[in-house]
Amino acid sequence: MERYQKTIKQLNDMVNDGVVPGMTYLIFDGKREWRASRGWAQLKPTREKLRPKMVYDLASLTKVVGTVPVVAMLIQEGRLGLDDPVQQYLPEFGDPRPTIRNLLTHTSGIRGYIPHRNALPADRLITAFLTSQTVDSTLNRQIRYADVNYLYLGWIVERLCGRPVQEVIAQRVLTPLGMKTATFQPDITSSVPTEIQDGRGLIRGQVHDPKGYILGTHCGCAGLFAGLSDLVIFSRQLIENQLGGLLDAKIVDAMFIDQTRIPGPHSRSLGWKLLHDQEDGHLLISHTGFTGTWLILDRQTDQGFIFLSNRVHPTAANQEYLNRREQIYATYLREKVK
Repeated sequence: MERYQKTIKQLNDMVNDGVVPGMTYLIFDGKREWRASRGWAQLKPTREKLRPKMVYDLASLTKVVGTVPVVAMLIQEGRLGLDDPVQQYLPEFGDPRPTIRNLLTHTSGIRGYIPHRNALPADRLITAFLTSQTVDSTLNRQIRYADVNYLYLGWIVERLCGRPVQEVIAQRVLTPLGMKTATFQPDITSSVPTEIQDGRGLIRGQVHDPKGYILGTHCGCAGLFAGLSDLVIFSRQLIENQLGGLLDAKIVDAMFIDQTRIPGPHSRSLGWKLLHDQEDGHLLISHTGFTGTWLILDRQTDQGFIFLSNRVHPTAANQEYLNRREQIYATYLREKVK
């Protein structure tokens, strides 16, 4: 039986069953690769075939492809410490307890309601996030995934580097790695559309995330667009070559070690969710994006799974996608060890 046959069948079923309009993926196993691009880029208002070199809204993959590497560089340069308090860099934030490590691992306990959040201009939204959020009892006790952690990390990057976080990501990650299609300002015609919303209409070539849409270059949790070729570069360089030599061995090791010390089946490293290999239990890293993207990377075995789709088109109400994603994860983790 061809390796990954069941995984690939489940991927094709998602397109055949209309769970996603189209998809582009690559599974690599050392030098061997399985890849495909098929389906539709757009269903409404008119149908448009998916083209292999189109770029996708990566959504929260922005966190691990862009923001985490920049934060890692600042840590290894001694400009930022994992256990430094957030308040040291963002004094407007009122609680001295959460640390940089808490932000990276989503264990900060930071939360709070911002009235009319999606109607605020960027400067007022930033002020609201920095001054109206509180820390609850889950600090250091529960992993609760929240974009606010990476908004804060982005603004810390800005204060250390003196430039918008997305400009820093482009300068320090995308350009050195030669990620030529990766951009925060994609060409509309080459972008895969996402949702059709009241007010914004068909979202194409603009970030889907409402916070990212308002904050623009000041958003560290979403906003990056890229095609498959650049995610292959990023993924292979991260697990094979310390991100092209941009990172040192110690900081890459930290991405494959549980940084939370919280008991339970789920754990997180520096930015990444950790999975267990089903043969010997070693740790893999993974991340998903709301728009229909994911990465699974295994440094020990030089294996990876890159998936891109616009599952939120034409609507984000798509629970079936989430169910299928969990099934595909489970199938892939079983097949990768055969």
